[in-house]
Amino acid sequence: MAPPSARKPDQTDTRVCVGQIVGVHGLRGLVKLKSFTGDPAVIADYNPLTDQAGTRRFTVELQSAMKDLWLARVEGVADRTAAEALRGVLLHVERDRLPPPEDEDEFYHADLIGLPVSRPDGERIGSVVALHDFGGGDMLEVRLPDQRTVMLPFTKAIVPVVDVAGGRIVADPTSDLLAPPEASDRELDRERALHGGGNDESEDEGSGGDGEKA
Repeated sequence: MAPPSARKPDQTDTRVCVGQIVGVHGLRGLVKLKSFTGDPAVIADYNPLTDQAGTRRFTVELQSAMKDLWLARVEGVADRTAAEALRGVLLHVERDRLPPPEDEDEFYHADLIGLPVSRPDGERIGSVVALHDFGGGDMLEVRLPDQRTVMLPFTKAIVPVVDVAGGRIVADPTSDLLAPPEASDRELDRERALHGGGNDESEDEGSGGDGEKA
């Protein structure tokens, strides 16, 4: 549904977040870098990167992949202490350096952050806080009015309308996707009681009866 794009909630009108320094490695200043671009290695093509405010610049050199992270060297960072100071820094690129979406059905994931999400009938569901890919397809993280967040599969079936220009997203999730965890557990317990608990109880009573007759 989208081209290679940023996936974090932090962006401005002119900058898009393309990665984050999430940790350090060793004593020589290497950092662990999480890339939010569709092709993770592309992040280095946008050097120099900036912080969210655009006041600090970072030139990163990717060293090797480590699970879903990169080990990277940041220009000017030569020891662990300096690397630790960068932990948590979000890396941005000027929007005009990114290629435009190829068609109307494509968009940068960062453009979705903050958009309101409503049902087809207009009922407000919440607003987008992030987009994730856990390996099974994109998931839209939505903050509900009660401040809980839920994950919605980012598919045409669940999210039929993404209108970036109009500033809205239409979603049609099933009620279980929005239910609190305890509500889902209660529903599961109710189903077990209806379909399994009753039979177990009857069998126990029957066994007890046979025992008394013996």
